[in-house]
Formats: sequence, C-alpha cells, structure tokens
Amino acid sequence: MTDAMVVNSRPNLRQIATELGLSVTTVSRALKDGPEVHPDTIKRVKAVANAAGYVPNFHGRALRTGLTQALTAILPMETRDYLSDIAKLPLIEGLTLAAREHGYSLSIYSTTPEEDPQENLSRLIHAGGADGIVITRMVSEDPRIPFLLDRSIPFIAFGRSGSALDYAFVDVDNEGIAFQAANMLLERGCRRIALQLLTREDQYSTVRMAGYAKAMTGAGLSIDPQLIGHEDFTMEASERWVARLLDLPEPPTGLVCANELGLLGALSAARRKGLTVGRDFHIVVRDNTHMCRYLSAPLIAHTVDMVAVGRSLVEGLVRQIERPDAPHMQLVVDGKVEFIANA
Repeated sequence: MTDAMVVNSRPNLRQIATELGLSVTTVSRALKDGPEVHPDTIKRVKAVANAAGYVPNFHGRALRTGLTQALTAILPMETRDYLSDIAKLPLIEGLTLAAREHGYSLSIYSTTPEEDPQENLSRLIHAGGADGIVITRMVSEDPRIPFLLDRSIPFIAFGRSGSALDYAFVDVDNEGIAFQAANMLLERGCRRIALQLLTREDQYSTVRMAGYAKAMTGAGLSIDPQLIGHEDFTMEASERWVARLLDLPEPPTGLVCANELGLLGALSAARRKGLTVGRDFHIVVRDNTHMCRYLSAPLIAHTVDMVAVGRSLVEGLVRQIERPDAPHMQLVVDGKVEFIANA
C-alpha cells in the first residue's frame, strides 16, 4: 500500500484507484456493484477499500449531485392493535440492509390506518430530504403513481395497482397464492372454504379474491359471500369472525387466512368450538415470520422471503435514482408452500 494510503486516515477514491492502477470512475462503480465492472475487479476494489478504512463522503457527493443519499419508505400501520405490524419486520430488515449496502440511509415514514395516502405522500415530498420513495398498500388505479411520474420523482411500489402506466414495482403473486391455497384445501376434501381479506380498497384483496374465485369455480363450486371476510384482521377480529362462521348451519371446513394474526384468532375460535385443526378444520396461512412452525397445529404455510423483497425494492429504487434512463424494475415474487405437521 502506498505511503499516501497509510498516512491519510480518510482515504479517497483517487488513492484507491492509484493503489490498484484503475480509474476513479471504475473504482466508484465497483463500490456500487456496477454491472459494467467485472466481479473480480469489484472484489479487489472492495478489499482494498475495506482494508484502508474507506468511508464515502456523502456530504461532498450531495453537493456535487444534489442528492441526499437518503431513501424513505412509507409504511402505514395495519391497525391500531398489538402486533398488527409484525409481518413488516422482515421487509424493513431487507430495506435497511440493502440501503446500507448501496450507500444510502433509510427512514420509515409511518402513518395511521385512517390517514389519506395521497396527502401523506404530498406532505413527505414537500418536506424533502429523500432521493427516492417506496410506496405501499396499493389500491386500484392508485393516484400516487401518476402523481409521482408527472413530477419525475424516483419511486418504486410494493405491489401493482392495475394501472397501464409504466412504473417500477416489486409485487408478490397474491392471486397465485390464493389460487394455490384454495386448491390445496379442495384436495383435502373441503367444499366450504372461507377467505380472509383485508380492506376492500387494497389491490392485495382484489387479486387474492380473483385467485380464490378461479379455484372455486374451477372445482364447480359457487362462492358464498358469507365466507368472504373484509376486515382489519387483528387476533380478536379474526377470532370473532371465524367463530361466527363456525356457528353457521353449513360452517366452513377450510380457511385461507390473511396473515399470522388472522391465524392466531382462527386457531382460538376452532379450539373453543372443539374442532381439531388438520382433521375437522383445515387452514392455509401466509406466514412470512415463520411463526407457524412453533404452533401446536398442523398447517399449510405459504411463505415469501420478505427480506429479499425489501432488498429488491431498494435495488429498483436506487436504479431509478442513479440510472434514470434504465428500464423500470418490474418483479413479481413467488412463494414457497410448506406443510407443517406440528405435534
């Protein structure tokens, strides 16, 4: 290592470039994992930078580029209830790790369920301080998409809105998940299958309903509106709703849960009714926190790697910021189905 690299406690890009015999541009791109740089070169650059204790000069970069190196993710609270947002933790982990790796800070802009998403977005933009935004809880033809596109503000959506506009998104195949979940219950002999959905406005609910309906009609079964629940399914709300269904003259024998909290409520309702889950009553649940494997009931769990989803959201957003002419990331993520035979 050169004397300059040893003496200077805050080495810069030029010193690293000189040490390796590379251009400053190549070193800068390598530190950002630029696709135009050979992987071996990226490894060499990062090894020397780490050994020298290189720290990016974010203040200087902000002065040169007008960027703050800050990202903001808008994550509305699901409900005003204990543990209601537990499923968001893996997503936040992925967002945070990826932002750090790309040299950005990340702030979470949390809002209450009743606040207007458009007003919150306008307030955030007016406040400034972020180079790009992650929006969530998409609704059909979401007005935030044209709002951001018209203002050329870098953003990426977690979910699709059914809009024909070209924008960056990462989504989960919720229609496919619901279709697969209903079919797995049908294979177990269930003909009365209940479906938990969240608020009617969410696109998430719309596409899950479509997948469920496709499976039911494909099996020659009609859809009973009594078995479709639209609610903020806390543990208590889920327990009440499932208990009502189990008291029907023709109760369901299968349930597609909205999330882990819906599952906990459903298990409590089934237990109070004296039903054995896995024999009298079958449940498929979306389980992003791996909670299911610790519950004393056989369940069918559909998991999605939400840490990876969070990482992809940041990678797609950083692409919008640093390469505005590049194609938008448009990624749909599948999940993994697992039968959990808890004793």
